[in-house]
Amino acid sequence: MRSLTLNRRNFLLATAAAAGATWFDVPRILADTREASAKKYGGFVMGIQSYSLRGFKVDDAIEKIGELELHDVEFFGGHFSEKSNDEQIAAMKAKLDKGAIMMSSHGVNGFGPDHEKNRAVFAFAKKCGMRNLSANPQKNDATFESLDKCVKEFDIRIAIHNHGPGALYDKPEDSINAVAKWDKRIGYCADLGHYIRSGVKPEVVIPQLADRLYGIHLKDFKEMKRNTQGCILGDGHMDVEATFRALKDAKFPADGALSLEYEENPKDPMAEIKQCYDVAAKAAQKVAAG
Repeated sequence: MRSLTLNRRNFLLATAAAAGATWFDVPRILADTREASAKKYGGFVMGIQSYSLRGFKVDDAIEKIGELELHDVEFFGGHFSEKSNDEQIAAMKAKLDKGAIMMSSHGVNGFGPDHEKNRAVFAFAKKCGMRNLSANPQKNDATFESLDKCVKEFDIRIAIHNHGPGALYDKPEDSINAVAKWDKRIGYCADLGHYIRSGVKPEVVIPQLADRLYGIHLKDFKEMKRNTQGCILGDGHMDVEATFRALKDAKFPADGALSLEYEENPKDPMAEIKQCYDVAAKAAQKVAAG
């Protein structure tokens, strides 16, 4: 029965994506446990970047995702490699199906001008059923020409990730200028913590990226500077309620990847991660209530 439910949900998600729908456009489009989870977060489909659980082997990380009552995961390569073969992909999907967990994205992946190498990552994502790939592509036309071909062939989005001060995509305009002339499926994964490190508030950057915003790394830092410490959401420079209001106004897509990424205390992060989700749930519910 679970597999039938998951297949139905995947079909509905695909239909919504094709229609450009969001969770706010179709509030009952997600089924069963994933829908119940979304209600906890004011209608947002909340997930996790598995890098938050990098101190655990992948099977233990999946178990902890279940403990958090989440149903979306954005894997990083250390937990699930983009070079996985068909057998490994099938095994991972079977593990996730037991907890009704979907792969929302994967990354952050590097991309260059080698089209066949880029295409292989997209083929991997397609087999996994992902709609998004978070990415750190090289800044040249050859790379973006290849990505443009890939998003058209596979109908999978590329979401450019910012890595903070000194990185290729530091300020919002770096990403905006990079994607301007390419297919609309080439967009952004806004790491809100790294934008804080770059001196940009989350509620300011989200509207700037709204037309191509396919990924969020929900993260906070103590100070708005390069070298600083990560913290519980709202204990730094993130106004959590304003952030969720901006995401709602941006109509962040239901099949995007909204992922908490907590980088502190990798050996024993669960208490802090749960605090982050509690803060996020309260803020999102307040925004949903108007």
